[in-house]
Amino acid sequence: MDVKRCWGNKNELSRDYHDNEWGTPVYDDTELFEFIILEGAQAGLNWMTILRRREGYRKAFDGFDFNKIAKYDEKKIESLLQDKGIIRNKLKVNSAILNAQVFLEIRKEFGSFSNYIWKFVDNKPINNNVKSWKEVPATTEISDAISKDLKKRGMKFVGSTIIYAFMQAVGMVNDHLVDCFKHKEIVANY
Repeated sequence: MDVKRCWGNKNELSRDYHDNEWGTPVYDDTELFEFIILEGAQAGLNWMTILRRREGYRKAFDGFDFNKIAKYDEKKIESLLQDKGIIRNKLKVNSAILNAQVFLEIRKEFGSFSNYIWKFVDNKPINNNVKSWKEVPATTEISDAISKDLKKRGMKFVGSTIIYAFMQAVGMVNDHLVDCFKHKEIVANY
């Protein structure tokens, strides 16, 4: 039986990501932090570039342990800038550390980053019921509000377009096309 996917048919990595992650709601703070870092790293690049380096990021950034990352020093930054497993952009590397520090402040204020981020969508995924990619926005009022708030708190690489991609990745919005098997699965379970 052929499975109808809205995207992800190009290779096994993209198919696995589409089928098992993209658009599925994430509430775990470590996973949410991973996507904040990966989406920021993707700025100006193709998502597959980041997806192919995901394991390199996990290794280089201590499994996305935001407690450790928040304490990275100059020596660690220099080693990251030499690591071929990640995008070696100094602004992006430094933003990961700064964002970990802000992430910890948000956790302190809200009990978890999940509590903070999911409140923007009333704690449930928005099902957009899109029929074509032309209907999928690059930003929304909600991504604008999240971006503005995160920037005010001090985060970097969290523009509205990056935040909307983050929202799609962690299932805050369901932008799987309506004829995709994942759209139906997400609607049924969340």
